[in-house]
Amino acid sequence: MSVRPIALLGDPRLRLKGLPVDSFGKYLHELLDDLAHTMRDAPGVGLAAPQLGEAVQACVIEVEDTLHELVNPRIVRSTGDDRDLEGCLSIPGYVAYVTRREKVWVVAQNRHGKKIKVAGSGLLGRALQHELDHLEGKLYIDYLDSMDELMAVDGSNEDDAEVREATGALA
Repeated sequence: MSVRPIALLGDPRLRLKGLPVDSFGKYLHELLDDLAHTMRDAPGVGLAAPQLGEAVQACVIEVEDTLHELVNPRIVRSTGDDRDLEGCLSIPGYVAYVTRREKVWVVAQNRHGKKIKVAGSGLLGRALQHELDHLEGKLYIDYLDSMDELMAVDGSNEDDAEVREATGALA
């Protein structure tokens, strides 16, 4: 398990579409471990394989001390709309308001290939959608009408710290 460099905006690897995983062995286990370790070190709430330069359908999300390892995930149902601040470890120092679905239901596989289901609203729902977008080569800024909607946060004042905490530093 190691901390790996996170691809930043402008890196073409961020636009890679993840290929389906069909082998659930050592390579995948090490990738999931690296994703979790790198995400926690950043610190963030989630991280997808393309952010580490790996074009596979795998991501991790950790909300309320529960780590979700998702392989070949897909959203099967969603309801409502929710507009809130969102940030990304690949676009450090910026956040923007993004409208997402309020609640999503995801089916995926775990590290051993077993089918799992995750339902999420609030931060978990937003993180699920954010990370699954990464697996399709999509970034949260793609939802913005203009890059002028991005707000810089550097953590140097109290308001920035509150914004950073509220967004949970999504990946």
